[in-house]
Amino acid sequence: MAINSNSSSTAIPRRLEGKVAIITGGGSGIGESTARLFVKQGARVLIAVRRDDPARSICEELQSKGGTIDYVICDVSKESDVKNAVDTAVSKYGKLDIMFSNAGAPGNSSDVSVVNQLDIPSDQENFRRVFDVNVFGAYLCGKHAARVMIPAKKGSIIITSSVCSVTAGDVPYPYAASKSAVVGLAKQLGVELGQFGIRVNCISPFGAATPMLMNAFRHKEAEETERFVSGIANLKEAVVRPEDVAEAALYLGSDEGKYISGLNLVVDGGYSTTNVALREAKKAIMRPEN
Repeated sequence: MAINSNSSSTAIPRRLEGKVAIITGGGSGIGESTARLFVKQGARVLIAVRRDDPARSICEELQSKGGTIDYVICDVSKESDVKNAVDTAVSKYGKLDIMFSNAGAPGNSSDVSVVNQLDIPSDQENFRRVFDVNVFGAYLCGKHAARVMIPAKKGSIIITSSVCSVTAGDVPYPYAASKSAVVGLAKQLGVELGQFGIRVNCISPFGAATPMLMNAFRHKEAEETERFVSGIANLKEAVVRPEDVAEAALYLGSDEGKYISGLNLVVDGGYSTTNVALREAKKAIMRPEN
């Protein structure tokens, strides 16, 4: 059968066409990459940020390209702010399909060792602040997303956790504890909200070079962080970037993930499946004597 070469090709449908998403922490890093990808895939996006800049410039750039995106000032640890963000999305766009609770706080690097802190008073304010943002903030996002998703009988809630939810080591105690906590929170939310057609999942990324991670490593350039992470990574010949985490969020937020709930999607190239202790010990044994 002959094919008419002059016929117009069928456009590939965008994966989030017609959907409305809120992305907290959308002004940089994983949140910004996700906002850009969601807009590209047809979503109407509201990013929730603590400061106007760079949110304003991100929105203006994407709007100039035909995207539908705006921002709202929001401290996720304050219920009134989260409620306002959800109400703003519904007011502007008519509904809410995706809540991406991505905003996070790292904690002080001094909290890595409890042994070295035995004779020093604990920084309780720092611990509380990390939990207020990472755990309570995620709870508030889930709560207020559910408020508007339940009547619609559908929705996707996504929470950014971390590879430290499935590994343990040299990360601040508040961060490690909070990121493990949100995995449990997501499962609990998923069990309760499943009856309303609402899916709840986590994403646990390895060391993507976000401003937060670069600051923790005291790196000035993303390439420095990428080289360091690649050096300790399990999967070689690939570099994990914020865009890769955004792709995971796209899958969980789209209809392609319509039967995925209760998952902690670990984006780490197999890092959490490895234990290098035996390998390094063997190297030490077999190393020639100096």
